Amino acid sequence: MTILDGKKVSNDIKNEIAEEVSKMKQKGEKVPHLAAIIVGNDGASKTYVNSKVKACERVGFESTLVRMSSTTSEIELLDKIEELNQDDNIDGFIVQLPLPPQINTQQVLMAVDPDKDVDGFHPTNFGKMSLDMTSFIPATPFGILELLERYDIPTKGKHTVVIGRSHIVGRPMSILMGRSGFPGNSTVTLTHKYTKNITQITSQADIIIIAVGIPHFLKAEMIKDDAVVIDVGITRVPDETAEKGYVITGDVDFENVKNRASHITPVPGGVGPMTIAMLLKNTLLARERHRLRERS
Repeated sequence: MTILDGKKVSNDIKNEIAEEVSKMKQKGEKVPHLAAIIVGNDGASKTYVNSKVKACERVGFESTLVRMSSTTSEIELLDKIEELNQDDNIDGFIVQLPLPPQINTQQVLMAVDPDKDVDGFHPTNFGKMSLDMTSFIPATPFGILELLERYDIPTKGKHTVVIGRSHIVGRPMSILMGRSGFPGNSTVTLTHKYTKNITQITSQADIIIIAVGIPHFLKAEMIKDDAVVIDVGITRVPDETAEKGYVITGDVDFENVKNRASHITPVPGGVGPMTIAMLLKNTLLARERHRLRERS
């Protein structure tokens, strides 16, 4: 059994990006600039955005953090988004989710310039991804692809089962794993909460990618021997014996599943670190595309 170490791979990627940025500086070129908008005071969102800012500092990116109150109106947020869309100094930006209830999330995501949509959530980028065209791939699926590639896990002709159909992970993963190329060329089954006899399906899978937000949903008896298991879930589970009063757990019953899997991601330390690394990579790609347009 091999642990897919997302922490190590993400550090490797950050080092590679930092080297690219260093070369840019040596040439006198503008370095990538990532901005983030956070609305409200959600604790997990603040922690996540702060980690993105630190990651930018590490690789030499410029970064801007825009904080807006929880009472911000949809119009005010849309105005801020348009301001960033028009700012030539910003290469890419994200709007941290979730948003307060008075704001329509879909309207907000659609307002982001697709050329600056480094989260890869805009319908234009999603559509291009579906057609195998150049686009920004959502950061978490992008990170999963990178893990599969760097650990050289065969995907061609394999049966991949995706559990969960969110626009952020499940649905894009089902498209990407079926695309032509590597990782890809697998036969994909997309499952969700209404899927019947799910164990019958997962037990046939060579690769399982799960993102349902239900702790320990995937049990050892649900997989076949030597399956590859990618756990995207991350949930705080109360635990009075833990120092913080909770433990972080994934959607996989890790301790039992690892004994049957050939490769498996831990939680934490698996897919999570890859998400931020690939957000940085998307920002680097955005800067390169903007540079090429400036030259033409």
